[in-house]
Amino acid sequence: MTRLLPLLAACLLTNALADPVYKCTQDGKTTYADRPCAQGKSAVLPPPAGIRPEGAETVATHDARTLLELEKLRIAREKEEQRSDRTDARQARAAAAHRKQCARLQLRRQWAEEDAARLTGRAKTAAQRRMQRATAALAVECPA
Repeated sequence: MTRLLPLLAACLLTNALADPVYKCTQDGKTTYADRPCAQGKSAVLPPPAGIRPEGAETVATHDARTLLELEKLRIAREKEEQRSDRTDARQARAAAAHRKQCARLQLRRQWAEEDAARLTGRAKTAAQRRMQRATAALAVECPA
């Protein structure tokens, strides 16, 4: 954007430089003014090369506007990409947390199965209940 500011300023200055210049000849003396001579002979000088009269859009002005519009579009696209990247990162973090939670629940179920297979009596019944609860929690949190 800072690269475009000098170009834009130059385009605005070209319009100011496009004002007519009058050559006045009076008593053998030549003067130049921005208004016609009150007395003597007056001639309008053509504008310098590359400068058009007021009201005519120059190629540089048109190019500067196009560049400015393109710069705005580029900035908008970058903002949208940043927004998209943040959303993707947030979703990736959420998916990673979900995978971690599922792994934790699978491990708890595995431990409960091992306890139920190893224990006897009332302890086995309690371990089976823990295994059923761990299996149910795993089914709710992490469907196949």
